[in-house]
Amino acid sequence: MGASKLADYSERQLKLAKYANALSHPARIAILEVLLKRQTCICGDIVDELPISQSTVSQHLKALKESGLIKGSIDGVTVCYCIDELAWKEAETLLSKVFQDLYPLPVTCC
Repeated sequence: MGASKLADYSERQLKLAKYANALSHPARIAILEVLLKRQTCICGDIVDELPISQSTVSQHLKALKESGLIKGSIDGVTVCYCIDELAWKEAETLLSKVFQDLYPLPVTCC
């Protein structure tokens, strides 16, 4: 989407879309589950846990990092990833609010 089109949306909507997009692939959910279980993880450890190639894991890690949900530190050739607690909490708050705002659901629909 072009930058001029993004100006039509609120900051909350843009952040929510960013987090929702990051969560939109099962491999990314699996990566987040590994990171949550282990607290921190080396890229190779994540690859060992999932049925996808290292390059595919790297692509999904990049998307998660761009969303802000995870962060990484580089030590030589080793990249260590973990959950970004502030972004995680923000995503939880934004996503929860969307579902809370839906209630009560309409009695009739279509």
